[in-house]
Amino acid sequence: MSPSPSPSAADAIRVAVSAVIFSLRAHPGADKLMIPLVRRTRDPHEGMWALPGGWLDETEGLDEAAARTLAETTALTPSYLEQLYTFGDVDRSPTRVVSVVYWALLRSDLVDAQRSVAGAPENVEWFDVDALPPLAFDHNRIAGYALWRLRNKVGYSRIAAGLLPDEFTLTELRAVYESVLGRRLDPSNFRRLLEGSEALVPTESFRTGKHRPARLFRYNADAETDKRGPLD
Repeated sequence: MSPSPSPSAADAIRVAVSAVIFSLRAHPGADKLMIPLVRRTRDPHEGMWALPGGWLDETEGLDEAAARTLAETTALTPSYLEQLYTFGDVDRSPTRVVSVVYWALLRSDLVDAQRSVAGAPENVEWFDVDALPPLAFDHNRIAGYALWRLRNKVGYSRIAAGLLPDEFTLTELRAVYESVLGRRLDPSNFRRLLEGSEALVPTESFRTGKHRPARLFRYNADAETDKRGPLD
């Protein structure tokens, strides 16, 4: 049996809370799934990009800390926030740090609105999830795991709702799936599968534009989440 850590060693272990926050951002050709990163202003890894986060305060819970640190570092409040995983490799930081990581979703129409009110931090930029730079600590591994989790979950849940306004067209919904999965989907098959699902409710409103008006849908809050999604 390995010896128990001394009280001084246990006290030296710090707990951090970080988040991978996904949103769709305008990009030439099609919206891109992106995450905000924070440029570090001190050592270790000064000048490198990192996931937003901060230390857990002894007076707050994990969910509260995740929301607080996101607001402080990025001026963003996500539409959806879920605990992802705990990362605690001994050598992941020069000092002993255990990170409780969350992944979050934010509607694209709320990103600029929130930051215009709170003020956009100068050291925050958005990056394509498939083209991240080298990140501080083990944050590339963390971001990759969060993306894997999102891409797996979008196929069987209503997680896409966290990236959409309350009402949306089927084309807009398909664009979310394509951005998350990183591949094109057949429009006809996608429409046929979703129009037969109880998860979506057609509204009486339409989106008008250059093409013929498109009906708006919303998610049905009363329907059970399908164990098999439209992409299975």
